[in-house]
Amino acid sequence: MGSGSPAVRTPRALWTFGLLRSELVTTFRRWRTIALLGVLAAVPVLIGVAIKIETRDGSSPGGGGGGGGGPAFIAQVTNNGLFLVFTALAATLPFFLPMAIGVVAGDAIAGEANAGTLRYLLVAPAGRTRLLLTKYATTMTFCLVATVVVAVSALAVGALLFPLGELTTISGTRISLAEGLGRAFLIALVVAASLIGVAALGLFVSTLTNSGIAAMATTVGLLITIQILDQIPQLHALQPYFFSHYWLSFADLMRDPVYWDDLVRDLGLQGLYAVVFGSAAWARFTAKDITA
Repeated sequence: MGSGSPAVRTPRALWTFGLLRSELVTTFRRWRTIALLGVLAAVPVLIGVAIKIETRDGSSPGGGGGGGGGPAFIAQVTNNGLFLVFTALAATLPFFLPMAIGVVAGDAIAGEANAGTLRYLLVAPAGRTRLLLTKYATTMTFCLVATVVVAVSALAVGALLFPLGELTTISGTRISLAEGLGRAFLIALVVAASLIGVAALGLFVSTLTNSGIAAMATTVGLLITIQILDQIPQLHALQPYFFSHYWLSFADLMRDPVYWDDLVRDLGLQGLYAVVFGSAAWARFTAKDITA
């Protein structure tokens, strides 16, 4: 009995890897996914061109507000193209990035049910838990890819339209371009990690219906609703528990020294959402009557 264990585990491991690879290939070959990534890549281009046109007469770009958010970065773009990366991430994080994640996550299970392929996936030795984890891993991979697409597009446009070199942090200290690139990479990772709560929420919604369109629309609707609620002053006591509340805390990585408090709160909150809605998705999916 004991000698047979490795023979059983190896096929299961190979099947899990094969299933994940198949899901990744299927997801990133869809025209919808390619279109979403194309839109995300276009946002930094539009921002960069708009800033270049606005400042061609030597004037400063609009929106130089303080507080370390997206607008504070815009005023620095003309001096250093690397700031376009931070500006683009700040511009896409409130809506474009989570919307794209919501579309992919919302379609993960419901889309298979709607297409009639979910039942066949479960006939194979995948198992519901393994299939759900694979879908979540695929969605998280899309989170990372989508964030990197925005960052790389912004870096390319920033280098093409504006000078690159040493940059000034929010704290007023100077850092080298190499260190700035390192912080930009870290910021991209933090932004991707800030979307794991959205991914878990979308996956849970996807287990509630057999309609991919309904799941995507519901997920995006919830994202918009939470964003609106996070702007209402009367709800200040609840807002720290909204998954979007600390999203722009990635700007604290451009302080010297780095201010970690809100970053830790953000990542901890995302982890909590992932656990709660991931568990709810598992409970729903494992008990769901699969008819399609």
